[in-house]
Amino acid sequence: MSEDTSRSEGSEEERRNFHVAMMYHPSHHVPDLSEAEGWFERVFGRPSSSLASMSRGAPPRPGYPNDYSTFTSISDVLFDTIDPKRYVLLGVQRYATVAQPHLKGFGWYIEGMPELYRELKQHGITVTSQLDELADGDDPPTAAGSAMPLYFTLPENVGLRYEFLPAIPFPLDPRIAPDWSVPPVSDEDPLGIECCSHHTVLTVRPERALKLIVDVLGGRVVHKGRDEIRGTTGTYISLADSILNYAVPDAGTEAHTDWAEDEPNDTYHSITWKVADLNRAERHLQAQGVRIQLRSDDTLVTDPATSLGIPWGFTSRLTPGDPRSHG
Repeated sequence: MSEDTSRSEGSEEERRNFHVAMMYHPSHHVPDLSEAEGWFERVFGRPSSSLASMSRGAPPRPGYPNDYSTFTSISDVLFDTIDPKRYVLLGVQRYATVAQPHLKGFGWYIEGMPELYRELKQHGITVTSQLDELADGDDPPTAAGSAMPLYFTLPENVGLRYEFLPAIPFPLDPRIAPDWSVPPVSDEDPLGIECCSHHTVLTVRPERALKLIVDVLGGRVVHKGRDEIRGTTGTYISLADSILNYAVPDAGTEAHTDWAEDEPNDTYHSITWKVADLNRAERHLQAQGVRIQLRSDDTLVTDPATSLGIPWGFTSRLTPGDPRSHG
């Protein structure tokens, strides 16, 4: 049953002096960027653009690489793929090298970065800079070598390393355009993706994430229930343009095994897409060598071993309580 809550409403909502504009991007760590780009082109039918393309051929500043990341636009999601080996910022590799691809985290465009920074501190949520320096001053941390506010949470504090940055123009993000809207399903889209249904974060301490997502950022709980196909029990939260599922995995499931890799922190497990025709999506996936790990009448989950380390979900229905289901 869908469940609404007033936890983020009333006086709490009235005093909030910042705005969560939209999800910035999911981050995905891979051992090989070119392999990931080819996979998205072949399976999702989507081209990718490198971060380096923004420099128009100019060499990167010493100590500030631009060849470590590619962006793929998929319906209403901007997807960021990172090779940690290449992310050597000011002489230090900032992320651990991975042998297998895996989702890592996500963040948001924020209007009112100083105000959010102070709100996080008031709630006892630790903030760090891009260089992993703890922030304890009155002003928010800025990006390395820049005056732009940019900061992150600690996984030990709220479960994941969430990113916050200003809602500024980003040439590789088409959603920034004032007249942008979710594109209709194209005949050229082999998967028939309508939109992102939801993001699944595995946790055994959902209250830790809800403190941030609901109490601070103003997300609204729209549903609580089971995901029988994955074997999880979750709280579904509507925040800005996204639905987030903070899901407790059953013992013995693939989801529980994935969570155990990061315990006691949370695990960014999957993205599920709403598609126009589930059978059409399944046929294309199988034709591209992507195995189907789990299947129900309205949802399928891919085998991560054949899908860039991600158990992608594809579904013919939105989550109960999703505000888009009324639009």
